[in-house]
Parts: sequence; C-alpha cells; structure tokens
Amino acid sequence: MRKVSEFNIHFEGDNNLFLTEETVSKLLIQNQQGVKKMPKETLDLNQLETALNSNPMVKSAQVYVTLKGELNADIEQKKPIARVSTNASYYIDDQGTYMPLSENHSARVPLVTGQIDKNKLDNVFIMANKIQKDEFLKKNVVEINQNANRTIFLRLRQCSFIVQIGDMNNLDKKINNLKAFYKKSLKEKTLNNYSNVNLQFDNQVVCTKL
Repeated sequence: MRKVSEFNIHFEGDNNLFLTEETVSKLLIQNQQGVKKMPKETLDLNQLETALNSNPMVKSAQVYVTLKGELNADIEQKKPIARVSTNASYYIDDQGTYMPLSENHSARVPLVTGQIDKNKLDNVFIMANKIQKDEFLKKNVVEINQNANRTIFLRLRQCSFIVQIGDMNNLDKKINNLKAFYKKSLKEKTLNNYSNVNLQFDNQVVCTKL
C-alpha cells in the first residue's frame, strides 16, 4: 500500500499570494490528520477539495495524488477588483462576491466608500468591473462612492472634482463622455477648475466650477 510521500501546493495565475502555502497546508492537515504517511487509498480527495474551496480567498481548488504518491493541490485564488472601506473592510472579487482582506498581500484597487450593503454589491461591482477592464479608468479612478440612493460617484487621481455617474444605465456612453471631457480639460489645463462633473444627462457633461 503506497503512502503519500509529500504534498505540493501550486498557485495558478499571478504571484500575488493572498493565501500562503502554510495556510493551505494547515487546511489539508486539519482535514486529513497526518496527510503525509497516510495510505493514498484512504485519502478523501473530495473532502480536501471541499475544505480548500470553502476558504473565502479560493476561487477553485483541485486535489489529486500522482503515481509516485505525491499529493498535489492546484489553487486559483479569487481576484480582488475593489476594496470596501466602510465600517467593514473587505474586497469585492471579479465575480462580484465577498473576499476577506489578507495579512499576506494588499491589492492596489479602488476604494469603495459610502452606503454599502454586502448583500447588494451589484452597482459597485458593475462599476469596479468596468474600471478593471478599462485602461483609462484603471489608471485614474481611486475611489467609488455610493450614497443611500445607490447613486455612484468617482474620485480621480490628482483631481479635485467628483464625477457623478448616477445609475449604471448607459455606462459606456457616460465613460466615453468622461474621457472626452478629461482629455479636453487636460489639454486646456482646466482640470482643477471644477468641483463636480455630472454625467447623468444624455450626451452632455454638466460641470460645476469651483
């Protein structure tokens, strides 16, 4: 009866480890006492996978034993796209779900402030996802704010004005209007002349001067 000789942990994707190998090892050992020395036939791989997948930082995990008796765990971590900073602090991942903060690594993503309900992240997620996939927004947006009416506001890096997005309707058009306004104001060196930039109206940008 071949026993498990060692176990290997492999993290897929980038090198920003929110989970450590030590944490994964502990999860494996807690769920199968003395994983190493166990006959591989008695290992419950489904139980180990379930234990890893139940960790709120794990997107998916696969556990398998090689012919040599090595236990392998392939882990894909969740990917944070925004960080909620209200009375609670946590990430929103790229699936729109909760992800705890990590002591091991801090992601450089926009802050989310205001009136945020962990069970109603849809508006904030749509906005954060748009930022993640757009080079201009990813470079410039530092904060997403949602008020009690679920109206979305943005703060941009090195700009004093607040961008009023409103709801998520016609978001692409609103972002295109913002880019056009930003480009024009940057050229004219007037970016710091405004306190509010409102994108809620069709085909126009309404600005409030300082």
